[in-house]
Formats: sequence, structure tokens, C-alpha cells
Amino acid sequence: MHLSERIAGLRRQAVEMARRPMVRAGVRECVPMSIGISAWGLVAGVAMAKSGMSVPLAILMSILVSAGSSQVAALPLIASDAPMWVVWATVMCVNLRFLVFSYQYRPYFAHLPRRRRVVLSYFMGDTIFAMFLRRYPEPRVEPGQEDYFWGAAVVNYGFWQVAVITGIVAGKAIPPEWGIGFAGTMALLALTCSQLRSRSTWVAAIVAGCAAIAAYGLPLRLNIVVAIAAAVTVGILAQHARPEAAR
Repeated sequence: MHLSERIAGLRRQAVEMARRPMVRAGVRECVPMSIGISAWGLVAGVAMAKSGMSVPLAILMSILVSAGSSQVAALPLIASDAPMWVVWATVMCVNLRFLVFSYQYRPYFAHLPRRRRVVLSYFMGDTIFAMFLRRYPEPRVEPGQEDYFWGAAVVNYGFWQVAVITGIVAGKAIPPEWGIGFAGTMALLALTCSQLRSRSTWVAAIVAGCAAIAAYGLPLRLNIVVAIAAAVTVGILAQHARPEAAR
């Protein structure tokens, strides 16, 4: 098959998918979040540009990693020549939430082939996770769930990569006085608050904030690791204690 025929086939598949109702629903509901996604993407891109990383390498990192929090957490460690195990440990702890996301997605997508689930896992994100669980609160398979995921994923990934690459290319020209870091932080804070639906999640969030502030003086931004460990521990204990309190 010639390259032109493959491109034509992919174009037909994309047009067919775009016509599906739930794909359009995912796009429609994710578009309002694009402002926060773009703001946080610009923050990540500017941080990568100011870290001294070359433009091609920074773009490659954005495409391969595609996780703003871990990118921003890893960059100062790399720039300060921190030990590689510290970089890996920090990124792993920051990305532990994706294990939780995968566990939450399992009732919806466990019936799909493994290769398709692996592809879906690459496009997981905080925004999509919040939207998906709000749309499908009951953990059961329903028609159109994968289409909805892909509709939201296209918007999330597209705006994210455009914003990150823009920040990388124009990073040195964007002054810090613009306050895009604050806009990105507020966007992430809004997404986090939307997931605080029970007492255990509220307790975990409060403990994480307090632990991050208390351990702020630690080197190599290890306060992030401390905050995550404290939040996970307290959240698990609160979750297990809730049935006993109910009885």
C-alpha cells in the first residue's frame, strides 16, 4: 500500500470518528478546559526553554513524556546535576496518580485488547480523568465510553502539545510578569478540587498541602515526595477507617 493510500485511509477514519456523537460530546466538554490546559502547557514549555535544554530535545521530551507536572519537577533536578535516582524517584512519585487513574479506568476499558489499552494509557490526563468520571460515575461498561475518551483526548493532547511547543520556542521572549505560572496553577487546583468528593480525599489533600509546606526546605524538591507519601498513607487509612465508622 502506497503512502498516499495510507494517508487517505487515516483521513477517512478520522472523519468517521469525528461524526460519532460521543466523540463530539468529549470534544465539546473538553474545549472549555483548553484555557487552563494551554496555560499550564506554556508554563511547562517556558520552564523547559529556560532550563538550558535545546529546542529539539525539549520538544522530543514533551512528546515522549507528555506529563507537565513530572516535566516541571524533573527540570530543576536535571539542571542542578542531581543524581539520576533522585530524578527518577521524583518523576515516579509525581506520576503515581496515573496508577490510580488506570485502576479507576479498569471497569470501563478492561474488555478492550491490551494494545488498545496501552494506547489509551498514553493519552490519560488529569483533565480527561475528571471529565470522564463526571460523565460516567458508575464503574460499568456503557456504549460510547471509548469515543468520549478519544474526543476529550484529542482536545487535551492537541492544546497541550501546541502550548508546550509554543512555550519552548518562545520561552525566552515570554516575561515572568505575565503570570502564566499562576494561571496554570489555578487550573490544576480547579481540577484537583473537582475530584474531592469524599472525606478521605479531602483529608488526603489537606495533609498533602501541609506536608509540602512543612518540608519545603528539603533540597532537590523532595517536599513533593514527602507530600505524596503522606497523602497516600493518610488517604488509605481514612478509606479503611470509613466502614468501621459507619458501623
